Amino acid sequence: MNGVTPAVPSMPASGATTGKRIALGVALAALVAVVAMPPLQGLPASGQVMLGILAFAVIVWMTEALDYAVSAVVIGALMIFLLAWVPDAAKPLGAGMGTTAALGLALSGFSNSAVALVAAACFIAAAMTATGLDRRIALVVLSKVDASTHHIVMGAMAVGFLLSFIVPSTTARVACLVPIMMGFIMAFKVEKRARFAGLLVITAAQTASVWNVGIKTAAAQNMVAIGFIEKQFGTSISWTEWLIAGAPFSALLSIAVYFIMTRMMKPEMTEIAGGQATIRQQLLAIGPMTLNEWKLLTIVLALLGFWSTEKVLHDFDTSSTTIAAIALMLLPRIGVMDWKASQRGFPWGTVILFAVGISIGTALLRTQAAGWLANLIVQNLGLQNASAFVILMLLSLFLIVIHLGFASATALASTMIPIIISVMLAVQTPGINVIGMTMLLQFVVSFGFILPVNAPQNMIAYGTDTFDAKDFVRTGLVITLAAAVLLVVFALTYWPWMGYMSKAM
Repeated sequence: MNGVTPAVPSMPASGATTGKRIALGVALAALVAVVAMPPLQGLPASGQVMLGILAFAVIVWMTEALDYAVSAVVIGALMIFLLAWVPDAAKPLGAGMGTTAALGLALSGFSNSAVALVAAACFIAAAMTATGLDRRIALVVLSKVDASTHHIVMGAMAVGFLLSFIVPSTTARVACLVPIMMGFIMAFKVEKRARFAGLLVITAAQTASVWNVGIKTAAAQNMVAIGFIEKQFGTSISWTEWLIAGAPFSALLSIAVYFIMTRMMKPEMTEIAGGQATIRQQLLAIGPMTLNEWKLLTIVLALLGFWSTEKVLHDFDTSSTTIAAIALMLLPRIGVMDWKASQRGFPWGTVILFAVGISIGTALLRTQAAGWLANLIVQNLGLQNASAFVILMLLSLFLIVIHLGFASATALASTMIPIIISVMLAVQTPGINVIGMTMLLQFVVSFGFILPVNAPQNMIAYGTDTFDAKDFVRTGLVITLAAAVLLVVFALTYWPWMGYMSKAM
């Protein structure tokens, strides 16, 4: 795309390797310490093992001591061989559960329908890249704005918003947008380190994160929450229900992002000479829409129609309709790509991490480790009889702070959502809506606005070298503050009115 490939900056190899080895050693030490400590009161032996594995996973994920896909395989192996030696939580006096039962628990995440949806989302992203439809949509939208720098920023945000509906991968959306932005910056003859360049790239990344809140299918971490809700309660949240709850929040936060970014990184110029002509020239260069683009657009719009009418016009769930759409995309003559094309750059590591993350959460729930941790949180924070508002605010603050240590919202959701569900079940607040509150706290999991390392899309933006990390941090802190203010406003008004906090959805 315009010859610009964003590269993620890396530490010197020797320093990075040494740091990762130390972090891995700390993670293993934490695992051994928790597993070997005297039995914890009220916690089955299998639950104590899972707490050790959770400690290992959190340290590895926070420090990136292992590649995420590798960490998923290692965690799966630890679950199999450590749980095999301890009794099942349901039979505390029995013999060890054995590798067969432990294997079933370690692989339980792979049977979750949310995993199929995440894998299908990766196929959609691959089809967008293979046909170039995502790039065409971006260019068409940007060709409609004039040469004003503020309007170009608005255009970039509009592209991010539209792609959130049809490209169910935050990383894929930003990976599409950033090279286009860099191409514009070069074509406009704007200095690479100019404030306008940094403004454009940071805003594209932050907009992608903002709309992860409002659209259920926009990010994998949302599917983590859905997976646990389905597992625990035997119900789900439809695409439209999620949109109604989250889209108003994302819309207002998007407006805040625009004003924050254009004020804090005020561009050097008010207009780009020949900007619109350059965008249209790039649009002309890719030629008219191909048959495959038309077919993909038709399939994606039909899929969007099925998502938005779930539980209204039909009972087909999001995962089922998405899998059907992927089948159409891969069929000869009807489809838009073959299997080989779909596998170019396919992030199987993401799918494996997602599935193992759900397995960890499932095991934490089944071994009573999540409930045990939840009781500690409830007692120490005084949440037993706290109002839904207080519970939401305290847990949101906790999630915002802990996210600073995570480079993946999917990993954060896998770690925290089972514990959050258990906390909701442990509190004694009458009428609290456990499913609704879990959804609202999942919104907060997407608040990775502060550090470049808090999300892959942030690192793609940082890899363009158009801004310093301090620019991302200072603007990200203000965006997070705006998000927190909106969180308070919505928790006092819209969400209680809609019944997401204290009555059945």
